[in-house]
Amino acid sequence: MNDEFQSPLLERAVTELSRLPGIGRRTALRLALNILRRDLDDATALGNAIIDLRRDIRYCPVCHNISDEGTCRICSDPTRDGATLCVVENIRDVMSIERTGQYRGLYHVLGGVISPMDGITPDQIEIASLSDRVAAGGIKEVILALGATMEGDTTCFYIYRKIAAAAPGIKISQLARGMAVGNDLEYTDEITLGRSLMQRTLFADSFSI
Repeated sequence: MNDEFQSPLLERAVTELSRLPGIGRRTALRLALNILRRDLDDATALGNAIIDLRRDIRYCPVCHNISDEGTCRICSDPTRDGATLCVVENIRDVMSIERTGQYRGLYHVLGGVISPMDGITPDQIEIASLSDRVAAGGIKEVILALGATMEGDTTCFYIYRKIAAAAPGIKISQLARGMAVGNDLEYTDEITLGRSLMQRTLFADSFSI
């Protein structure tokens, strides 16, 4: 046991908390001591919430967004525009776009972007299921809403070529470049992201084929 903590239970809590991204041991210790000061009911509620989150949450079989049960609430909402599909990298991007209040279509969460340097290939993210959704019909526009990074642009280009070949008549657009190059969606403010979404441009216009 580390003499710094003087308690195996405290050390265990700090070790587990410090495994979370962005949480160092000093921050983990502060969080653990904060939990100690709370009522047992509060600490139990926190623990149960984490357990329930990991055990019970599901991924939507249609769009791969998180869902408490079966198809997510966005895919199940009859008021959403089923002809427009917004392709994003991760679940946080869905949340970012929803906060803008500017989009009422559906989503497709890739679960990552193509990155040869990191060993992430097209077959490791949800591109095949995206192609299947487009091929099934009913979708008139695909919005490529990926971050303005090299990996995001590579993924957009790959998806564009794949969809354009499979469904020549479909409209493929991308966010307007109001976003700074190199930015991820989750770090873009809501006003800029909303304007980028509303002023989206045809993907084919961004390069020479």
